[in-house]
Formats: sequence, structure tokens, C-alpha cells
Amino acid sequence: MTARTDILFLGGENPTTWIAYNRLVREFGAFPCIVEERLSRRTMARYRMRKLGILTVASQVAFVALIRPWLSRAAQARIDAICRESDLERTPPMAGHIHHVESVNSAACRDLIGRYNPKVIVVNGTRIIGKGTLASASAILLNTHQGVTPQYRGAHGGYWALYKNDPAHCGVTVHLVDSGIDTGNIVSQALIEPTANDNFCSYPFLQTAAALPLLKQAVADALLGRLESRGPEGTSGLWYHPGFFQYLAARMRGVK
Repeated sequence: MTARTDILFLGGENPTTWIAYNRLVREFGAFPCIVEERLSRRTMARYRMRKLGILTVASQVAFVALIRPWLSRAAQARIDAICRESDLERTPPMAGHIHHVESVNSAACRDLIGRYNPKVIVVNGTRIIGKGTLASASAILLNTHQGVTPQYRGAHGGYWALYKNDPAHCGVTVHLVDSGIDTGNIVSQALIEPTANDNFCSYPFLQTAAALPLLKQAVADALLGRLESRGPEGTSGLWYHPGFFQYLAARMRGVK
């Protein structure tokens, strides 16, 4: 099957990447996808220790190692239900248009971007895209962020909105990519309403389901040269994983 090259997908190796890519292929036809390898936990921990300190990161690592696996198992039935109800396809496609690279900031990734020379690049779940890769692309870059910006930049924005008792900002954002962390102009946003059966691990699936119509419209508008965006407004916050005891304390007041 011949793939169109005016759209390109940059994604991390995770289910939401395949959900978004499969839906866009369904809407626009086949197009290439570049998938980067997962950043190792050790590398991520070292990076965060430089920013947050060893005690904070140790607590985050404990949450990831000891609590998140339990949350994932507890949420599996709910995740399956969300995927059925919203027609989310989590399986990587059996297609010849998928490229694997070490990083979105690698020379191999930049070479592929140059080869395809797309008009629109959709980003999902990658590490921060460096200036070299940004400079290699003349395309419009659209990111699906699992949080409402600028209030909940970084990781797990839906969870943190609930943690802060801020349901008016519990949602998802489609925004333009710049050199900052989720600081680009906002194209569109949507809210989610988690149920009592949802937790930390199912929120991203609710957010992805809410984002897909926004993303489809943004790609269509970008291809036609009519995409509009607005600058972020409000207090900006950058968030990471919760810590072990931080999560347990929030859980005691009903934040899953």
C-alpha cells in the first residue's frame, strides 16, 4: 500500500501512540510513523535527580515500582471497557510504514523527517524534542498532551488536576510543539469525567479518547492551511510522577 507523506507520526512505544496512529490512518489513509525506544528508568531517574533531588526521585521510583503495577492490574477491566466503548485500537499495525529509532533527537530520525518532508507531524508520548530535530522539520508539529495546559504541563496532568481538586482543568490538550515542555500555543482542549472505577492508569485512555476528535480536526485544518491556535493563559505548572507517600496520602482522600 502506498503511503501519503504529507503527514508523519512521531511516537513513543506505548498504547496511546498506537491508538492515535491507528485512528488517524483510519481517517486519512496510511502514512509513515517513527517510533522511538523507551528511555530507560535509570536514565530518566538520573535526569530527574538533577532537577528534583534524590529524595523526591527516590519516592517517585518507589511509586512506579511498588504502586503503579497494582494500579495497572486494578484498572485493566476499566481500560478494556474504555477501549471498547471508544473504539480504541491499541495493537501496533502490521504495516511497512513504521520506522524504529533510538530517539526522536537522533540523526536517523532527522534523516527520516527530511526524506518524507511532511506538512504535518503528529507527536505523542516522546521525550522532549530537541532544537536540532525541530529545526529539521518545516512542518506544523501537533502534540497531544495528557493534561490541560498551561496549568498541568509535564506528566499525568489528569491525575494532578484531580489531586488539586481542580476538575475544571482535568482533560487533554492538542497544542503546537515548541522548544519548551508543553508550552506551545493551544489548538484545542477537552475535559474528561473519570468514574469511580478509574484510577491513575486508566485516566490516559479517557484522555486519549477525548483527544482523538480534536486531533483529527487539527490535522485536517493544518493540511488545509487553516489551523488556528491561541497562547496559553493562566498559571503554569510542571508536574512529574507522584511520590510514594504523596500518592497514598491523596488516595486516603479519594484521589486514585
